[in-house]
Amino acid sequence: MRKLKIANIWITAFLLAIGVTGCGDPDASKNGPPPSFTPPTVVSVVPLGGATGVCQGAVVTATFSKAMNPATIIQSPETTFTLAAGATAVPGTVSLDSTDTIATFTPTNVLLVNTQYTATITTAAQDQFGNGLAADFTWMFKTAVNGCPGPIAIAPELCGIGILAGSAITNSSGASVVNGDVDISPGSAIAGFPPGIINGTRHTTDATAAAAQNRLTTAFITAMTLPPGTLLVGDIGAQTLPPGVYTRTIASGAGGDSLGITGNLTLDPVGDPNATWIFQIGSTLTTAGGNVTVLSPGKPANVFWEIGSAATLGVNTTMAGNLMAQAAITMNGGNTLNGRALARTAGAVTISTTTINVPVCGP
Repeated sequence: MRKLKIANIWITAFLLAIGVTGCGDPDASKNGPPPSFTPPTVVSVVPLGGATGVCQGAVVTATFSKAMNPATIIQSPETTFTLAAGATAVPGTVSLDSTDTIATFTPTNVLLVNTQYTATITTAAQDQFGNGLAADFTWMFKTAVNGCPGPIAIAPELCGIGILAGSAITNSSGASVVNGDVDISPGSAIAGFPPGIINGTRHTTDATAAAAQNRLTTAFITAMTLPPGTLLVGDIGAQTLPPGVYTRTIASGAGGDSLGITGNLTLDPVGDPNATWIFQIGSTLTTAGGNVTVLSPGKPANVFWEIGSAATLGVNTTMAGNLMAQAAITMNGGNTLNGRALARTAGAVTISTTTINVPVCGP
């Protein structure tokens, strides 16, 4: 009987030991003792290693495979997350997101143009169980040769506007929703509201609408007269574009000066929250479904389409940015515009089952 009791005690102790070793780091091995703690790894970075054309306002981020100990990331950034141009350290601050998995290095000053930078996460970076990186993680990137353009100022008169037209505004069918103001000047024809919904103020041939048209003229000319940027040819669907000025003129190649977007277009800020894209289009802009998406931390508010003639969004297109057209803007159904539809003094805007979400002005 005594031997049986002793055996039971040892069995209980053994089972308890197994239960205890199962607690702790959730990444520990579950396939038998002794469990090994898994060190954290860096699973992605922005800007990417080897990236070029990075804007001078970029921040640098690293995403870890597991939650990290904030004390080893934030309180000791000079030994954990560093950025350098050659042998010169870049001053900055380090933050960690609410999940403790994404660390961000924000330089105190903007980066230098045409300069190669090296970012490093050292083994001092530890997870919440005290496991550090197995080895330092290092990557490099280079800033743009001539820097990146700044955003075109959206004056207060344009900030809250979802639609601005010169001759007519029409909701041709469906319960379109404009989450912003609807202004028209010098014309006065607004039709289709209701069933369309305006979650803002309507200004018809008044001083407010006239002031908005004046501000649109300024923004349009500012974009049009910038030095030409990267030449675009034909259709830019299925591409990923970093910040910059992009130009579509007859000099760009066959097909005249019209620009098409078939399928998806991705605008990558390469880590710069103030990244700006300016598209100079000599004639028409036409989309054929798909999405124009601005990746985080970029903003649709900093995308500008200067269109020498008319813009036409195909059915089920999701568009981003400020459409600034000399003539008409037409949205052919099922569209979402995360931006503004701005047609100049002779231009009309026509929408159909469309949602317009006006971005916030400013940084």
